[in-house]
Amino acid sequence: MLFHSKDISRILREWPYDPTKVNVRRIIGEDGSEKIQLRLDLGILQMETSGRPDGRRPYGKESLLEYYLDLLQNYRLKHGTDEGFRLEREDCLRLQQEAIQYYHRYLSLFHLGDYEGVLRDTRRNLRVFDLIKKYAADEEDKWAFEQFRPYVLMMYTRAKASIELQHQRYQVALKIIEEGIEQIEHFFLENEQSVLLDNSAELAFLRRWAEEIREKRPLTLQERLQRELEEAVRREEFERAAHLRDQLRQLEAKGPTSGSEK
Repeated sequence: MLFHSKDISRILREWPYDPTKVNVRRIIGEDGSEKIQLRLDLGILQMETSGRPDGRRPYGKESLLEYYLDLLQNYRLKHGTDEGFRLEREDCLRLQQEAIQYYHRYLSLFHLGDYEGVLRDTRRNLRVFDLIKKYAADEEDKWAFEQFRPYVLMMYTRAKASIELQHQRYQVALKIIEEGIEQIEHFFLENEQSVLLDNSAELAFLRRWAEEIREKRPLTLQERLQRELEEAVRREEFERAAHLRDQLRQLEAKGPTSGSEK
């Protein structure tokens, strides 16, 4: 049976696909709630803004993750331990398909500037990775998830640091990026992939981004005084240099302060 009224050609023509960028937008659905749409080359992917992206509630749960976590909890209550609890290949495949839904949503949310939503969904997928890593029966199933951990950690770090940058908290943002870099480095070392420390696209991006922030951010009060001190010494303006040195010592005695950050 053909349903001519279901043709979405007009919608696709009104929103042409651009392969050079992520094509995403928010809309109001027929149910009156906000939806997220991601334009792909072959159509449009529509997602809910919260809960499972496709709006379903498997086994009455928010997602399959919650369902399997409940199974784990019930197993512990019954056996007094989680020893023997296993996720089989079919379980892992189902969780993988669900994780891909959340990937599409957090990617869309990032480009919409909804960083809190990105944090929520990346944290969620990392919980899935942890569950699979500990309980998957097959090592191949574990790596099917683990191989994407650096990317998810990078997106989590980008979202968390971006929130701080919106408030001009540059030092806090840089610290978050440094922590993200350390987590990804630890992942490669833990998995005996040290060669990727210099070849990881995720590490390369975070390191480059941190350097750009350092170059473009306003100087802190300490940094401004330090530069003025160095310039005074170079010009042999020793009285001014002594005054600047006293100011720096007073700031250091008060503890870390940014001067230009909230």
